[in-house]
Amino acid sequence: MDAQGPGGAGDFDPADQWVFDPNTGNYELRLNPAETSEDTTELRRVTRSSSGDGAADSEPRGRRRAARRESEKEKETGPVSRRKPKPKKSKTKKALYWGSGTLAFLLVGGSAAAYFVYQHLNNNISKVDVGENNAAVSDGPMNILLIGTDRRDGKGNEGYGDAGSVGHADTTLLFHVSEDRSNATVLSIPRDMITDIPNCRTKQKDGSFKSIPGESEVRFNTSLGQEGRDPGCTWQTVEKLTGLQIDHFMMADFNAVKEMSSAVGGVEVCLAKDVNDPKSHLNLKKGRHTIKGEEALAFVRTRHTVGFGGDLDRIKLQQQFLSSLMRKMKDSGTLTSPGKMWDLAQTATKALTVDTGIGTVNKLASLGKNLSKVDLKNVTFATVPVVDNTDGATVLLDKTKAEPLFSMVRQDVSLTEVKKKEKAAKDEQAARLKGPKSDPAEVRVKVLNGSGQFGAAQETVDWMQNTEGMLLTSNGGNAPSELKKTTLEYAPNQADQARRLADSMGLPASAMKEGTKDAEPKAEMNLTLGADFKGAGTPISAPTQAPKDIQRVEADDKNVCAK
Repeated sequence: MDAQGPGGAGDFDPADQWVFDPNTGNYELRLNPAETSEDTTELRRVTRSSSGDGAADSEPRGRRRAARRESEKEKETGPVSRRKPKPKKSKTKKALYWGSGTLAFLLVGGSAAAYFVYQHLNNNISKVDVGENNAAVSDGPMNILLIGTDRRDGKGNEGYGDAGSVGHADTTLLFHVSEDRSNATVLSIPRDMITDIPNCRTKQKDGSFKSIPGESEVRFNTSLGQEGRDPGCTWQTVEKLTGLQIDHFMMADFNAVKEMSSAVGGVEVCLAKDVNDPKSHLNLKKGRHTIKGEEALAFVRTRHTVGFGGDLDRIKLQQQFLSSLMRKMKDSGTLTSPGKMWDLAQTATKALTVDTGIGTVNKLASLGKNLSKVDLKNVTFATVPVVDNTDGATVLLDKTKAEPLFSMVRQDVSLTEVKKKEKAAKDEQAARLKGPKSDPAEVRVKVLNGSGQFGAAQETVDWMQNTEGMLLTSNGGNAPSELKKTTLEYAPNQADQARRLADSMGLPASAMKEGTKDAEPKAEMNLTLGADFKGAGTPISAPTQAPKDIQRVEADDKNVCAK
């Protein structure tokens, strides 16, 4: 060891032979001074000084007294031997040694801290068993149901509306992420939309299950809370409405908006006019504002002084707020600031109730990392199309516009311009569908039902024969297993027939599976209906563009102002 110090070459402290080992967390005796590196000595000194007197007392007193006696003897008689001093290390190199030693110390100490943080955050998360236990992340497209409940009890929720309310599905969004993670579509479902709620099975606190009967033609928001319904009931309602398979849900209450907006340092919003709503307590002038806490909650709750004063106008405000929150988290350094990250992690885990498939910090982090691959410029918020009901208080699903929109989401068609993906899809489809088409009377096909819908195969055969003039068709019964997507299997010499059938049914290029060998002259093609089948005569292929006039907001658009 280098004995150089402030007192000269001979000012050597034998106590320095006791060196902190970060691998074991203990002090170890190094009898040969040459074996004791400068960086570990520096680490020991830093550790001892930063720990106070108690750290020094951890060294054996006898050895410290021996060290002092040896030092005093050397002052009287001189050192027993003198080694040639080693050259002093540069400040840069010394800093590197000190830094690496400190890092090792922090890593050793941090392992216990990390476990504490993990357990602490894990204990924050509330879970509901909805009868699904999907993997946190899948390789295919993912659908996450986001539910904002208007439940009024609990800390931070005092003073909002009906105290003790069981809560409804006040704000519901279906977050769809494409298979290639290039884009995402977020569908806002109006709370006052009249729909059917299916039967659902809920798990009780004692572990038993209770079946709750469904209801027809009721408000969508009663899918949660009413009659004991849990998020699983909202989950099933959304699946029935959209035809999409949900992977996970996340639910939060009023307090989450206040806490999350504060954790990121505020969210920027824009108003095209002054707003003073005594019901939500929002009072803001025209222009841009950074809001958080109570003001943020008032912003996403207000509706009486914007637009036509209805829930659809409030949805616009919520979409603007969420888009801005996403931009803030991605662009402001929030995710690189330990302090902000801790506040955000604390807030998020306390605010969330999730399904068991993502019921731990690790699983939530894995899901978040996977979904963060989507570029914000390819994230679109859209409102499920509705029309006014005759009662003036509720709305009805606009099936003419809603079905094409749902079809686009089901088939991973982006609502934004993802040029690379769209061009590849168009080129592929043009190549498979380009060419001559047989006369309908020449099309021979056997229809199998893999859709899960009773009678779908016969319904399709009837439509082909009676409407399309394809008389050489037959019902093949049920497929060996259900499929997510419809497929058409055909031989190369049946390509003309396949193109005719694809044109009639609106099949996408991805549905066409061409074999390698020619078929016999009167052989049938095999058409297997999948879950994307919505009825005979309804095109399987999704439109390439969203219906006109649907309410939408691009997540990266900073110029949206509520009117």
